[in-house]
Amino acid sequence: MSTPGRRADAVRNRQLALEAATALLAEPDTALTVEAIAKRAGLGVGTVVRAFGGKDALLDAAVAQLLGPVVRRGRDLLQQSDPEQALRTFLTELIGFQAAHHPVSDQLRGMDTPATTELRGQLVEVVEEMLAGARRDGVLRTDIDLATTTALIGRLAFAVARAQPGQPQLTDAFITVVMDGLRPPSSPGRRSRP
Repeated sequence: MSTPGRRADAVRNRQLALEAATALLAEPDTALTVEAIAKRAGLGVGTVVRAFGGKDALLDAAVAQLLGPVVRRGRDLLQQSDPEQALRTFLTELIGFQAAHHPVSDQLRGMDTPATTELRGQLVEVVEEMLAGARRDGVLRTDIDLATTTALIGRLAFAVARAQPGQPQLTDAFITVVMDGLRPPSSPGRRSRP
């Protein structure tokens, strides 16, 4: 039978390990091992493993902690502004987030991460809602299906974030080009080619 003191220690150790994993995820070129997480947290390797049951579960929890606010922000933007403006703002913020955390995808490759997978799915749903709303408003083209448009935007945004982290002018240019390309062919806001 566990005592309240032991449960409090377990909660504290879990939080320390989670904070250490989250901090390491933000450091490029850092090998994310249980040993590195334990060292950063000031805990033993066995304590970290007991707190989460393994590296996959620990990284899943750390990445979910990072992604949760991003998904909530996207939903908030949908409620606060029109879909096209929500999409523009969200893409700018998403590229900034991805630039800061792009090594995370490499770290998660081949791991079992159900919470992260769920949140990534929600992120896609938020972008699809923005696109669908902008289509209903008549400001985005409808001749490319929604899944393809979402995938295109997601992959391009990730490429921009990886290529030039911390360069707002590249992000602004990307969003301008993508949004212009997504306008209906007869849209008055669309620039004609010379």
